[in-house]
Amino acid sequence: MAEATFDLGNNEDIERYLGLDGWAHDSPGIGGLLKVRIEDFRVEEVSSTPALDKKGRFTVVRATLHNWETNRYLRRLAGACGISRKRIFSSGLKDKRAVTTQLLVIDAPRHKIESVEIPDTELEILGRTHQKVGMSDHDGNRFTITVRGCCDVDGSPLDAKEAMRRVFDIREGMAERLGDDAFPNWIGPQRFGATRPVTPKVGRAVVQDDFEKAVDMYLGMPGTRMTDEVSAFRKMWMDTKDAEACLEQAPDHLGYEKSILRALIENPENHVKAFRALPPSLQLLTIHSLQSLAFNYSLAGRLAAGLDLLEPELGDLVAPIQASGRVDVSKLALVTETNLDRCKRNCRLGRLAVTGPLPGRDASLAEGKPGEIETKALQSTELDNIDWRVNKIPNLSTNGTRRPLSVVFQDFNVEEATLLSDDSFSKRWEEGPNEGDRWHSDGANLRLRFTLPPGTYATVLMREFMRSPLDHY
Repeated sequence: MAEATFDLGNNEDIERYLGLDGWAHDSPGIGGLLKVRIEDFRVEEVSSTPALDKKGRFTVVRATLHNWETNRYLRRLAGACGISRKRIFSSGLKDKRAVTTQLLVIDAPRHKIESVEIPDTELEILGRTHQKVGMSDHDGNRFTITVRGCCDVDGSPLDAKEAMRRVFDIREGMAERLGDDAFPNWIGPQRFGATRPVTPKVGRAVVQDDFEKAVDMYLGMPGTRMTDEVSAFRKMWMDTKDAEACLEQAPDHLGYEKSILRALIENPENHVKAFRALPPSLQLLTIHSLQSLAFNYSLAGRLAAGLDLLEPELGDLVAPIQASGRVDVSKLALVTETNLDRCKRNCRLGRLAVTGPLPGRDASLAEGKPGEIETKALQSTELDNIDWRVNKIPNLSTNGTRRPLSVVFQDFNVEEATLLSDDSFSKRWEEGPNEGDRWHSDGANLRLRFTLPPGTYATVLMREFMRSPLDHY
């Protein structure tokens, strides 16, 4: 992957760079725009409450956030409770421009949490527990998503009847190819940054032990749809590398960038320390996003080669599917002549999943035709000779793993949504579509509901239905 060949100011090039290339079913889709209103994107974590005990050390709460990025909220909550961010435990990061509900376990007394007042959030205290929660400990996420302004590829508005017909046509087409209510398990654009795919570029610099470049990219790489204020800040950093002047210029909402700049002001030569000003989960996300490129390229290569995502080929690596929908990668099995029919049958029955690579120091690759596709994906993303050891921040080193190539959505429902006449629409909606957009204010509004396993992206499923440019999600 010669990164210079991609114009990352162009939606189509960003999609190709991220490996989001191909579809499970040939259709024009419904177009449209997501997150026109914050309330248009709702995520409710499906999880079991930890065992409650009045003598438990931790407080369990159900948090509902309106338009809060999870990491920023948890830092704000920690400050309000007078504790370290490391003493708040969650099982996942949620979308920002959304209404999200999830469980948190907080190492703080109940009375401190009861006194917390943070705008646009609600905390419901459920009790005390001895148990923490970790990433992906939840059973899934229930989504309620409204897509507004459905339109055809030529920009003409679609009515609700035609838009719903296309949704069901795509659903049926994916079922014929992948099985009932299954779709390609792409790693979605928010893992990389949809309008500024900086995360994998930072991750690449980190695994190459170039923390100065990692910091430069995070602060200075431009994106699409930037405000003038943000554009000026990023250009100023790349032109001057003046941390003090850039800190004065930085918009208030660029909190992570400001933390990096403060660290540079304190110690201009210590780029490792500056990078570590990012939250640990965001540091790790840069590595995960780099791995994710290889997975998406493998999936795209498999679709292009006409190989099935549901049924295995000789050389594939399959893994058991647990009740939660997650796969048990500790029990990977190589598909051979002797077990091919059995593996195909268990994949059709939903007991096994064909997997693709998230590379690392000890990650396994498939063999045969699938292995050739995976090897090409690593070469295309220039990850075939990466060591994946991060000596200066050892906890960022990764052994790699595998991920299902397809996944099942449940509890699916679609209905027409009303167009509400209030002042909570996004500025983008109010200004109208620009050249290259695919939405129309007179188009239908549809509300879709479905449940996904942990680690699966709702925007990826919506992308299959919508076929809109990447910055519409």
